[in-house]
Amino acid sequence: MPHLSRDDVIKAVGGADDVTIAQIIGTGATVEELAEAQAWLANDEPMINDLRPLAHGRVRELVDILSELEQDGDDEGPASPAPSPPSASQ
Repeated sequence: MPHLSRDDVIKAVGGADDVTIAQIIGTGATVEELAEAQAWLANDEPMINDLRPLAHGRVRELVDILSELEQDGDDEGPASPAPSPPSASQ
């Protein structure tokens, strides 16, 4: 099975930066392992119901990297509202 290429990662993980792409490729994972990691992140209940063992090895590394990427994306959320101007009634 061929290891992941940069194009494979970009196709699978749209918002990844260069560092994250390098981390993912650095695991030595395959396209199938990346797909499995994404399936675990999307919804682990069906995977557990199929009696699949918890993610381990390269798949676990990918789950960790991808979940960190998701958390970073969540942190960026909408900007906070601007503070109200001071009251002019003095």
